Amino acid sequence: MEGGIGLLNFLPSNTMQSKDIIRIQISPEREIILLGTAHISQESIDLVRKTIAEEKPDSVCVELDEGRLKALEDRDRWKNLDIKDVLRKKQMSSLIVNLILASYQKRMGESTGVEPGSELKATVEETRTINANLVLADRDVKITLRRAWASTPFFRKFKLLASLLGSIFETEKVSEEDLSKMREQDTLSVMMDDFGKAFPEIKQILISERDQFLAGRILKAEGNKVLAVVGAGHLPGIKSIIESNQETPPEEDLCKIPPPSHWATLIGWGIPAAIILAFVYIGFEFGISELADNVVFWALATGVPAALGATIALAHPFAIISALFLAPITTLHPLIGVGMFTGFIQAYFCPPRVFEMETVAEDLWKPSRWWKNRFTRVILAFICPGLPTTIGSIVGIERIVSTISNG
Repeated sequence: MEGGIGLLNFLPSNTMQSKDIIRIQISPEREIILLGTAHISQESIDLVRKTIAEEKPDSVCVELDEGRLKALEDRDRWKNLDIKDVLRKKQMSSLIVNLILASYQKRMGESTGVEPGSELKATVEETRTINANLVLADRDVKITLRRAWASTPFFRKFKLLASLLGSIFETEKVSEEDLSKMREQDTLSVMMDDFGKAFPEIKQILISERDQFLAGRILKAEGNKVLAVVGAGHLPGIKSIIESNQETPPEEDLCKIPPPSHWATLIGWGIPAAIILAFVYIGFEFGISELADNVVFWALATGVPAALGATIALAHPFAIISALFLAPITTLHPLIGVGMFTGFIQAYFCPPRVFEMETVAEDLWKPSRWWKNRFTRVILAFICPGLPTTIGSIVGIERIVSTISNG
């Protein structure tokens, strides 16, 4: 392992442990200090600032990736977001997941009175004050989620989506037990821990891999004194990896997105191909009139539900019309969804206003505001046509099968 600790096994144990700080002596010259933070605690903010000022480390590793750092430092980031560009680049799903995480953190912040991530922001500010080397030690959350999604069995993906979306509708107040848990971990880790318990097959990716990634970055940090500021929930895993001289996988391996399974690819392309071939067969075997009947039925079975979904989203009339006419086509292509078009048209004719983009994380967990905020209405216009269209596709396939079998 690059940046390893081969001397550790030959040195006497010199690890000093306290509630918040663990010191690990790697060699006579090199020391790693792990500082576990309570992510919703003012005491942690004070402790971070005090520790950095007193220890004056050569490098400070912080449990952030580049995207999360920008989010902490740029509170006006939503003002500059071009949602049409997000739709063009097919990044809407990632945006929705990030909004759900932001909404979750916003709700926890309101419950505790301390904005989540404040101590990490303080870490960055204090590190720059003493001109130490700043190391963003966490893996990009989008990569973590994409790896988790790719590793989830096909039918379990629906349960995972339901759990993720279900977190929006939780209305229970945060209990003292939950508050205690969040004081030991950041809200992102709490959320991932919950998913790890519900989905054991992705626990390795959500929890263990982050510990490995963090430990690897910490060990590679420059200087004889390295301070790592992480959620207290990560301390046991990182400490164990460093002290046992455990080899961590290369970063590129931990950041690879597994390709879709052959079965998923086969199903994704196979079903549309089978439908098109069935239309061709009906035309040759039963004539143009029967083909036309089936094509019209397919168009209505997929287009009408899509338009209904867009209507439920209170989408712009042009978005509703596009859903009606484009759904029959998009259902025959596995890489294009009708929501891409309805969402884009909604964003084009009813672009979100600045103040709506600023409050989207709060509005997301208050369903009564979904149809009032133009930003969330774009999301609704993206999502709502999809499920009815899928149901309509099943009905259309049944009609095609019936035509062939009864012919």
